[in-house]
Amino acid sequence: MKVLIIQQKMIGDVLASSILFEAIKHHNHDAELHYLINTHTFPVVDHNPFIDKIQFFTPEHEKNKLKLIKFAKQLRKENYDVIIDVYSKLSSNLITLFSKAKIKISIDKSRNRLFYTHLFKHKAKADTNAGLAIENRLQLLQPLGIDTSKIVRPKICLTEEEKSAAKTFLESHHINTNKPLYMIGVLGSGANKTYPFDFMASVIDKVVKTQPECQILFNYIPKQETDAKAILDLCESETQKHIYFEVFGKSLREFLTITHHCTALIGNEGGAINMAKALHIPTFTIFSPWIKKEAWNMFDDSKKHVSVHLKDFDNQLYSGVKHPKELKPKASDLYSKFKPSYFEDSLVKFLNDL
Repeated sequence: MKVLIIQQKMIGDVLASSILFEAIKHHNHDAELHYLINTHTFPVVDHNPFIDKIQFFTPEHEKNKLKLIKFAKQLRKENYDVIIDVYSKLSSNLITLFSKAKIKISIDKSRNRLFYTHLFKHKAKADTNAGLAIENRLQLLQPLGIDTSKIVRPKICLTEEEKSAAKTFLESHHINTNKPLYMIGVLGSGANKTYPFDFMASVIDKVVKTQPECQILFNYIPKQETDAKAILDLCESETQKHIYFEVFGKSLREFLTITHHCTALIGNEGGAINMAKALHIPTFTIFSPWIKKEAWNMFDDSKKHVSVHLKDFDNQLYSGVKHPKELKPKASDLYSKFKPSYFEDSLVKFLNDL
């Protein structure tokens, strides 16, 4: 059996869908599994032993329809038996259309019913603490006769050389990996997924007051330095002494190897949180008010993985709202109501329980 799994979009999506490979391999060890992903997301699946080949969906394929068609024709030559299209975008519909696969699986978007042999509706409620992001993906394996009740967790595979190099890097900056080391996800993927700067500074202050011996790292990329520095400046002077602002991963893979040595990752919901979970690092997640917590609070257990959402504290704001995404235009206003004091006790408990 030769299978192509298509997962476009963000890093967290690619990581979440990587569970399908392990589930298929356990069911059929001889299956040949290919993963079609955007080029920038590769670091989270590098060295994954369940993936036999990576097919890259490049920016040129996004921009140029002729190049996309040429790419679809190239993939047709792979003679896949099964296509699993996790998100079903127009470009992946085209690739599926050109494919010779007899089994074509995706989510039901009404408009895509001509392209696939098996379609699944997203579940409204999760049955386990794995969350909807995991359970909705696993149900796509039903046509292959796989028991989708067996939960698989996303994994990131680091080499021993990478881990050792990261430890040496941290120690070269006078960071003691035997003491509490917290990675702070200070910024989200966009303004409407970023906890207000002054609120985030208050959260970091609380971390230092709760764990006076801790060391703090910020997760940011160079183009975000100005915003990250603004949050640093809002922290109390005593807190700033604990922050190693210049120490950060210059690449996604470096971020992963540094995070491997952290005690926990605390901050905005997004790819960094999902990557930390895949590295078995405890997480404390602050959700954006318009994101559906039930979809992405993967493996929350109120101890090692804790998440907070405005709806947890002020459910009245969501009265009559069918989906949190309806509130996306009001993100800034809703964030202003999501005060750090709401979840201060939960944060302290999380830190003390580690």
